[in-house]
Amino acid sequence: MKESKYIDENIEIVQSLKKLPIIDSLEDANVKGLMKLCKVVEYEDGETIFEEDGFDQHIFFLLAGRARIVKKGIEVSVLERCGDVFGEMGIIDAKPRSASVYAASKTVCLKMDVSFIDRLADKERELCLYVVYRVFTEILSNRLRQTTEDLIKAREENERLKEETEL
Repeated sequence: MKESKYIDENIEIVQSLKKLPIIDSLEDANVKGLMKLCKVVEYEDGETIFEEDGFDQHIFFLLAGRARIVKKGIEVSVLERCGDVFGEMGIIDAKPRSASVYAASKTVCLKMDVSFIDRLADKERELCLYVVYRVFTEILSNRLRQTTEDLIKAREENERLKEETEL
């Protein structure tokens, strides 16, 4: 793993961040405020990003590559879109990581340390909290929709198998 120092007003990185769906509506000055909480981290294929049951205060934004989400040894999902977010659940409920995440190729992430939010000036703190909560809301909404779809498919498959068994 290669990790940068905390990012500070790098114009290239500001422009890259503005491509992320959750951040694209923010002004450059606001993005620069968020950068004070972030590092760019590069992982090699197969490298652990974080382990299930671990605990930290980081949210990850996928910039490039692929990240495998694994729960109890079972692959749950693979994230591969720039802007995909992971690691937010432990921040929401202050519990240990619910799954492990591994790089599935050379992977680059933006790693946001939310424990530093309280150290920011009032305006920057409000902005960071807004972005973090907006990220949480969008992620949870999308995941709830996907979980509902998966549940419906599982119930339909269960009914189909039940009908085949009765024949």
